[in-house]
Amino acid sequence: MSHAFRWSPNIAISAAGIFTALIPVTSHAKIYVSVEQAQQIIFQQATFFHVPIILNEQTRKKMREESSVNHPFNSSRIWKTDKGEWFIVDEVVGKHEMITYAIGLHADGSVKKIEILEYRESYGYEVADATWREQFAGKTVDSPVKLNNDIKNISGATLSAKHLTDGIKRVLVMYQLALKNSQ
Repeated sequence: MSHAFRWSPNIAISAAGIFTALIPVTSHAKIYVSVEQAQQIIFQQATFFHVPIILNEQTRKKMREESSVNHPFNSSRIWKTDKGEWFIVDEVVGKHEMITYAIGLHADGSVKKIEILEYRESYGYEVADATWREQFAGKTVDSPVKLNNDIKNISGATLSAKHLTDGIKRVLVMYQLALKNSQ
């Protein structure tokens, strides 16, 4: 006696499978602080003046050469404090997604502090660790600011650490070329 198997689809399971397949894969973005919060963390009670600048092609080329960061720099996210210090927001690619960070510079162009604003990758978030970020304090355009040189690497976050380090070098070069002698 032969029993024929007759397949009958379960509509609910089929629909759930199709729905699940259509859900986009998202990274685990984490917002650490806003621009305003980062300004207060880095400079406490300072007054900020928005100072967007226009960078010429020669300055942009030098920034790329010195840092190896090809992602465009948004020069509209620059503020100067009432004490002549600088607050700059920048973005670099981590491994696949963008890292948005803020850098505070003393009036002499040395790094005061780095804050991570938003990290979109699902791994490599260790670059947000305060201990790792503290090693940038005091760095200037004349410092190497290179991973595995004067900046320690983070196992499991190598690309994020490298790209963030390169981004900080880019901002230091931009300060030297465009902000240092500005009013």
